[in-house]
Amino acid sequence: MFGFESFDRSGTGSSKWARAGAGRIALGLADMDLPGPPAVGAALAARAGHGAFGYTVCDPGGRRLVADWYRRRHGVEVDPDWVMLLPFGPRTAVRLLLEAAEPRGPVVFGSPEWGGFGPVCRAAGLPYHEVPLLPDADGYRLPLEEFARLRPGAVLVSSPHNPSGRPWRPAEIRALAELAAESGGLLISDEVHGDLVHPDAGARHPVAVAVAGSAGSAAAAQDGPARCTVTLNSVGKTFNTSGIPSCFALVPDGRLRERLGAVMAGYGCWEGGLLEQVVQRAALTEGEEWLEGLLGHLAAARDLAVAALGDAVLARPQASYLLWLDAAALGRRAGLAPGLPPERTREALLTERDVELADGSDFGAAGRGRLRLNYALPLARLRLALTRLTCMDGL
Repeated sequence: MFGFESFDRSGTGSSKWARAGAGRIALGLADMDLPGPPAVGAALAARAGHGAFGYTVCDPGGRRLVADWYRRRHGVEVDPDWVMLLPFGPRTAVRLLLEAAEPRGPVVFGSPEWGGFGPVCRAAGLPYHEVPLLPDADGYRLPLEEFARLRPGAVLVSSPHNPSGRPWRPAEIRALAELAAESGGLLISDEVHGDLVHPDAGARHPVAVAVAGSAGSAAAAQDGPARCTVTLNSVGKTFNTSGIPSCFALVPDGRLRERLGAVMAGYGCWEGGLLEQVVQRAALTEGEEWLEGLLGHLAAARDLAVAALGDAVLARPQASYLLWLDAAALGRRAGLAPGLPPERTREALLTERDVELADGSDFGAAGRGRLRLNYALPLARLRLALTRLTCMDGL
């Protein structure tokens, strides 16, 4: 219905495919090779037809739009006053939030973990610690005791976990928020994959500002751990619109909202944005049917990839479209040279099998010897990629 089985990005300037190179199948960057919601394209076309592209005010109904989305999709109450509509992507939001928060202790986050946290901390001139995550049957669990020992000024987490696709449990996120509150710091929960929990996961995504407050109520967030918590989200990953950067932050602490606004103004940024608001409104008001279709497609693609790659799969994803793999096991399945060091597997798959994956070392020291595969593409193209990776026909 939405063209998930046939899609061609040729001639669109895709950074994902440019990185892989001609003739190769790109499975590296977290960018879906699937068409976005028709409503978004229609809204952009309609707005472009107007011809007025000057300064715009922040959409007065945009905050309520986000709050309504959280009520419908996640069953939690978000006060519209918490919502900040940001004209840049989540990485920039993390950077500016850290500047606004002025953490008095080190920034801590897990490893393997989304690769943007370290560079952001370095750019901000902040000390940070990568703490190895603890392996378990679902992939990993959070090293809460080690986090606490470091007395962090800020805690960063991707929720669901990138790169394994594991949704953290509400108790784990609540514990991080309590830790941030006890140390006088801030929890920043990057939840850009939070709308992509699979239908068969058996649990909802834990929205950090909700689970940090008693019973997830709006009133409870005025004090306690939720006041030291920020949720970041975006329509970019959910609706495949990351080429028009934007995000929204849920910030219960009014003083932090004021400081973030002041920091943004110092860089010449204000809430809103012309195209960003057009995309967000169309996605959140008219994109839900498309999203349901996407989630079904992602579950089918996940099952296909997990079945084909077998023991190379380190954890069966429950969210998003990312598969965390053991490089050595994948090299054996691909028939690469025996004894090939795991750190050379990505290069060998690129040159010998014409498939590009993300190197696990991009996700911190604990990611060495691992690879990340993005399976959000038409099933026929995914089958071709898996055939190349396993030397098996009939997938």
